[in-house]
Amino acid sequence: MRVTAILFSEIYGSYFNVVAAVLAEAAEGCLTEQRLTELVQRKAFAESILAIPAALKSGSWPLLGKNFEPVIRHKPTMPLTTLQKRWLKALLLDPRIALFAPDAAGLEEVEPLYRPETFVRFDQYADGDPYGDEGYIRCFRTVLQAVREKRRLKIRFHSRTGMRHSIICTPYRLEYSAKDDKFRLLAADTRRVNVINLARVEYCELLEEYDPDSFCLPGQRLHELVLLLHDERNGLERVLLHFSHFEKETRKLDDRLYQITLRYDQEDETELLIRVLSFGPVLEVKAPAEFIALVKGRVDWQFAHFLQAKITREGTSR
Repeated sequence: MRVTAILFSEIYGSYFNVVAAVLAEAAEGCLTEQRLTELVQRKAFAESILAIPAALKSGSWPLLGKNFEPVIRHKPTMPLTTLQKRWLKALLLDPRIALFAPDAAGLEEVEPLYRPETFVRFDQYADGDPYGDEGYIRCFRTVLQAVREKRRLKIRFHSRTGMRHSIICTPYRLEYSAKDDKFRLLAADTRRVNVINLARVEYCELLEEYDPDSFCLPGQRLHELVLLLHDERNGLERVLLHFSHFEKETRKLDDRLYQITLRYDQEDETELLIRVLSFGPVLEVKAPAEFIALVKGRVDWQFAHFLQAKITREGTSR
């Protein structure tokens, strides 16, 4: 994230953008002192109102004439640097981004800054979605079109047990799990909310549009998890980033103690359990009792495996 900030914020930072907006209005002949002040207030930092207008009007930034006419002939543009193009080309090599069919025009001859194989992920399951499969791509884009255009879907898929299902539904959200490396569709029929892994979809067909204002989501059975966070080693920042895709509320109890309430679907329980345990003593589960029991069971299971591995190693060494 910090690399992104350097590439896309520092090169064309706040001053670049606000002055470009000022010059664009000046080129149209509609820049006034009041409008100059408004643009700086809206697009720059609060303290910039003291520096930017003064620099432009005094001529220390020789970009405007006495009557706010521009000294340049054309509106300013913000062309991408070679480094920015290489960064974008690297992102477009990601097979997940390719699912959205982004426009790569102008980057054909650009060498990517890095390639997908540059990174080795050790905290992600290896059986992610088949992003290169033509059938998967076709279904994904049909589902994406349905979500964007507010259209109903006829969809055929198989469940985790292998049973085949065919439903007519209202798709309302696509989700991505970084831990599982899978996309899933949340779609409602007349009775319930269906959570469908995209890799299990065999066929989908676009149907008629629906009115989103008249769409009522069936009651979704969300579970609630209450955590206590002891803010050590940037714990708050790491936890909020790690659980960013969950609906949550955060309340500060004292200087270094926070209560975080997460709401999650039953499908996410195993992933959520693993993530919570990865924070160790920094994160304490307060409720519900069922989740606390899952934590204890997982810890006991891991400890038993640790003891078994230790006994095996000691027996081998003898």
